[in-house]
Amino acid sequence: MKLVTIQLNNENHLGVKTDRGILNVTAAARTGKGSSLPETIHELIEGGAAARQAVEAYVREAEADSSAWLDAASVVYGPCVTRPEKIICVGLNYRKHAEETNAKIPEYPILFNKFNNTLNGHGHDVELPVTSKEVDYEAELAIVIGRKTKHVSEEQALDSVFGYCTANDLSARDLQLRTNQWMLGKVCDGFTPLGPTLVTADEIADPNNLRISCTVNGVQRQNSNTSDMIFNCKQIISYISRHFTLMPGDVILTGTPEGVVLGYPPEKRVYLQPGDVVTVEIEKLGSITNKMVAETV
Repeated sequence: MKLVTIQLNNENHLGVKTDRGILNVTAAARTGKGSSLPETIHELIEGGAAARQAVEAYVREAEADSSAWLDAASVVYGPCVTRPEKIICVGLNYRKHAEETNAKIPEYPILFNKFNNTLNGHGHDVELPVTSKEVDYEAELAIVIGRKTKHVSEEQALDSVFGYCTANDLSARDLQLRTNQWMLGKVCDGFTPLGPTLVTADEIADPNNLRISCTVNGVQRQNSNTSDMIFNCKQIISYISRHFTLMPGDVILTGTPEGVVLGYPPEKRVYLQPGDVVTVEIEKLGSITNKMVAETV
């Protein structure tokens, strides 16, 4: 399934996207069209097989009801995961990206975190903070965890995945590199556009064989494949789960490939400016586009 968040009347609604359009599952649940339907993406994730089967049954039933379908081009999208307990990020996880920044290939996954204030949706503006002059894009594959996971083996790690989505791990480099702790440059408001589509894991045979790219104002900046990851998806999940528990709805950003502004020689670095339009696209998952604007204070 391809799941989306629809924003209506300042609320996040769960939607299902097909070639026909988008179904508002939340509205259907509230009007009694399905007593077992989840109202939110997190209820769906936490509800397991029963919740998923209820949504799939509603999609089949709605095929005959043309009034139930929304035009995918006309809805307002929110982040496809709206309230993860944790947003975990992996730094320097593409070999060519580590090389372009003259960084040592890591022996272990480099982990840091973001917070829910960074979540953003497709089509929304991103405010460039007044405290930074060096905001960079980072195309990333995001993993969404589907069940409580602790000490999982690499062989079984992907069984814990609910789905995958496209993400942009926006980074204020001057804030990120001010100290040896990266957090400050990563947690600015709206700095994690996520989605618009969350694709369930059954539709992605190999998350480490997907084309991934980023354009700025239509000019390609990143063009790679998730196969260039130093630590692949199952290794990342297993490693994290050995140190702390992953919960349903947790998001893992798996790193970015080469082509970021930071990878250019200093004299050639042109960081994001107000008016720039950034699109991140991943094969089978779709693309997310956001416009950069000046922060209002």
